[in-house]
Amino acid sequence: VPVAPVNVSVSQLRSDSALIIWSVPQGDIVIGYVISQQRQDGLMQRSIREVNSSSRACVLWDLDEDTHYSVQVQSIGLQGDSQPSHTVHFRTLEKTDHYPIGSIDDDPTMEGMDLTPNLQTGELLIVTTVLLLWAAVIALFCRQYDIIKDNDYKDKPKRPYSVTGSPPLAPSSVCDRTPSSSIISL
Repeated sequence: VPVAPVNVSVSQLRSDSALIIWSVPQGDIVIGYVISQQRQDGLMQRSIREVNSSSRACVLWDLDEDTHYSVQVQSIGLQGDSQPSHTVHFRTLEKTDHYPIGSIDDDPTMEGMDLTPNLQTGELLIVTTVLLLWAAVIALFCRQYDIIKDNDYKDKPKRPYSVTGSPPLAPSSVCDRTPSSSIISL
């Protein structure tokens, strides 16, 4: 069982959201996290369980403005969940509160997040299978299209090319220097 997360903190406070950030001691095998959120008046409790995640941050949404909350984080290991971290208390802002300068454009979902995609073996297998299936479908479509096009070409009688109903012109050669007496108008 892993050790409880440490350095749990709250940032990017808004009237309806907050970013929770934490650290994990080195050496523990962690496969996910549980974030427990509760209003201090006890009216609402929420638990978010993230498995197969290496992220050390979570955005809490749909919070009530000017409300006190408490948060705890647990590590999920191969043998079970850790003890909860120490409890962190915070209060969301009022809608009329001003955000710190420069932070209004910051997206709380991106701040402090690990943006490098870490695909698990199962996800890679699924993505590879889907890509191979699409390649097979496209190849089959192209093959069928060529067959239909070839059959359509074989079924049509060959007709000579003619301009406005006149007989086809004899092919001319660059070496043929005999003057031509007919003029074709288009």
